[in-house]
Amino acid sequence: MARLNTIADGMCALKNAADGGKSDVIIEPASKLLGEMFRIMQEAGYINGFEFIEDGRGGQFMVHLNGRINRCGAISPRYSVKLSELEYWETQFLPGKNFGILLLSTSKGVITHEQARREGVGGELLGYVY
Repeated sequence: MARLNTIADGMCALKNAADGGKSDVIIEPASKLLGEMFRIMQEAGYINGFEFIEDGRGGQFMVHLNGRINRCGAISPRYSVKLSELEYWETQFLPGKNFGILLLSTSKGVITHEQARREGVGGELLGYVY
């Protein structure tokens, strides 16, 4: 299977496992960016945790699910977003106000759209979870 977008593949595997009622899912290949996205999702309470497994071929993530993911996905292409445009993108990808998170890559690292608003930075959209 050709791996073209590791973030999209990882988020798709996460959603499929959540829809299937699984408690754990293995996502490969691992990447630092995907690891940072999982860290944010764990802090927000969408997953119980994750661990990196070295397999000699790029590594894997074992993600422990808790049943809180209704939908998640990667945003492709990775749109550049100014601080003033965040609300527009919220309405595009999230079902309601204060429901779910957008994941952004910024100069301050990978953060949620709420953190970006607090810190006054824009960035590139990576994905969403609710």
